[in-house]
Amino acid sequence: MTTSRRLSSRKVEKFEKNITKRGSVPETTAKKASNYPVGPILLGFFVFVVIGSSLFQIIRTATSGGMA
Repeated sequence: MTTSRRLSSRKVEKFEKNITKRGSVPETTAKKASNYPVGPILLGFFVFVVIGSSLFQIIRTATSGGMA
């Protein structure tokens, strides 16, 4: 199966742009992902839920006299 002319010309144009940059070309053309597998908002929500539920458990235990 051969590649289409449009696809091959697009690749050639990208290559030609990189040639004219001479030295300022990045190592890869793929975008680098962030170091975090989850976003900071999701992480903050998770911490809020965990700490909040533990605080409610402590308050419930303290108000019931220590007997669960």
